[in-house]
Amino acid sequence: MSDTSVSDRSGWRDWLMSTSPASRRQARLGQFYRQWLAFRSNPSAMIGLVIVVALLLIAAAAPLVASQDPLVQDLPQRLQPPSWAHLFGTDALGRDIFSRVVYGTRVTLVIVLLVVITVGPIGLLIGCAAGYLGGWVDTVLMRITDVFLAFPRLVLALAFVAALGPGLENAVIAIAFTAWPPYARVARAETMVIRNADYISAIQLQGASQGRIVWKHVVPMCMPSLIVRTTLDMAGIILTAAGLGFLGLGAQPPIPEWGAMISAGREQIFDQWWVATFPGLAICVVALGFNLLGDGLRDVMDAR
Repeated sequence: MSDTSVSDRSGWRDWLMSTSPASRRQARLGQFYRQWLAFRSNPSAMIGLVIVVALLLIAAAAPLVASQDPLVQDLPQRLQPPSWAHLFGTDALGRDIFSRVVYGTRVTLVIVLLVVITVGPIGLLIGCAAGYLGGWVDTVLMRITDVFLAFPRLVLALAFVAALGPGLENAVIAIAFTAWPPYARVARAETMVIRNADYISAIQLQGASQGRIVWKHVVPMCMPSLIVRTTLDMAGIILTAAGLGFLGLGAQPPIPEWGAMISAGREQIFDQWWVATFPGLAICVVALGFNLLGDGLRDVMDAR
């Protein structure tokens, strides 16, 4: 490495680590850099990041990673054990399990992303509104939240899917309906602390409306906790989606969904163990990755 590149790297580091930033941009980049250094020093968090990044890369490059078409049936090759031709073996219809697990990452990510982009904003706005406005608004919103929290998530999701009908879209809707209450609770707790801060009183004295205060000043302060909660909750979303798929209420055949693949292989679990084992391992590894990543983000972003 040349002396020029070393000096440039040292200059960027000094600029990011400056204790007296010259601009808001420098302050924000410096904060992100310090958080990255703290995150990088956590081995378990880095393992979780590697797993999640690998999941994203596999989903993006599924046609290149998968050795065969996950939907093509080959009955003469049914229930073949793992081999070089079929790394994870084949299922009861002769389909390559490795290819189906690889393509199943796309289904899992679609479910997780759709649920997160739906649940996060809803829970954040409800929690911030309840915590900041208080009074009857807080009472009504929190009692509705308590009703949803009174039921186990999977049981409530089963009820919604039973009413809407099986399918991937209905499974996403059902999971979203059951996943927002914890976000609202976290946002409400954060808002009740923030609303008594001195800078909120100063903004109120300047004549800012309640909507502007909540949207411009309260919501951004709740975002770190929301991000951490979202990352930790992704494992639960994956397990709930797999549970619905296992019961035949999630993604429908022939879509390669991990829970449905486990359900299809339960009849051969003792003789052809690979049919259900590899999709189950995929669920365990991905859930572990999101949990480790969420723990690392919590340690970095939550100052308490």
